[in-house]
Amino acid sequence: MSTRYQKVLADLNTSPKRWLVTGCAGFIGSNLLETLLQMGQTVVGLDNFATGHQYNLDEVQKIVGPEKWAKFTLIEGDIRDQAACAKAVKDVDFVLHQAALGSVPRSLKDPVTTNDVNISGFLNMLVAARDAGVKSFVYAASSSTYGDHEALPKVEDRIGHPLSPYAVTKFVNELYADVFARSYGFGSIGLRYFNVFGKRQDPNGAYAAVIPKWVSAMIRNEDVVVNGDGETSRDFCYVENAVQANILAALAQPEGVNQVYNVAFNARTSLNELFQYLAKSLGNNGVVYDKQPVYADFRAGDVRHSQADISKAKNLLGYEPMHNIVQGLEVAMPWYTQFLR
Repeated sequence: MSTRYQKVLADLNTSPKRWLVTGCAGFIGSNLLETLLQMGQTVVGLDNFATGHQYNLDEVQKIVGPEKWAKFTLIEGDIRDQAACAKAVKDVDFVLHQAALGSVPRSLKDPVTTNDVNISGFLNMLVAARDAGVKSFVYAASSSTYGDHEALPKVEDRIGHPLSPYAVTKFVNELYADVFARSYGFGSIGLRYFNVFGKRQDPNGAYAAVIPKWVSAMIRNEDVVVNGDGETSRDFCYVENAVQANILAALAQPEGVNQVYNVAFNARTSLNELFQYLAKSLGNNGVVYDKQPVYADFRAGDVRHSQADISKAKNLLGYEPMHNIVQGLEVAMPWYTQFLR
């Protein structure tokens, strides 16, 4: 754990704040909620349960206990509703904006809804947070913004052309954030997530992320389908690394604000390697999977290779990822085997 992160956590433990987590019933949002409540923070959550789940909140409630859970207030609402956004930011110190409609394939199938949620909803949150005078606004950006820029590792100030409607929406978020800083003096930080994984990541549906989708199939002894030849690679980032980045960003020094940062581990894992890691980790947890993967066509809109340069986040935020993919799977696999059966 970085020295900066240790100091931030110590300060929060002695000086609780009031936070808003949008998308609090989702994957990353519920992990943020759990961490903040465990530290004795007061948290408001905003979610419309379009992709989030009540059982994620139920699990957090069970983990943190009744005393800390009493510091959580849920607002069931949609970021496309300006009134809901204004209500959610009232008397809030820090905003962690995670709510979005994810998935490249979903955006290709329904670009209008993706645009409505990710751009109009994002703008609503920016306006509400600006008007409420919150101390900081941190939002979930995306590695999809790098588009067809092929150079590795990915550096924040060098991007290509977007390859999907989803990527367009996340890039527009960054543009709006920059305009709000220039036009209104309202600061924010964008976190470009790279393939975050961990507990409470939904394995169901057509747009499930690869790790929970494959783990679920392996547990059920079903075929694992690989899009392409398996040599497509990603920089997989365990969710606790993303939680760290959010909290550090919320409490960043002035020179770190109005920036966009990569949030990853700075490593590249192919899908073929990932398959082997998952099979081994499942075996360590009593699940034997001896099938070979099934290879299918490449998926439209997908980037071939991805790896992040995280030096900017290290230098300006004090970010030090604590788990590589193998370590993250080791921590997450007991949850997967318990909840995905």
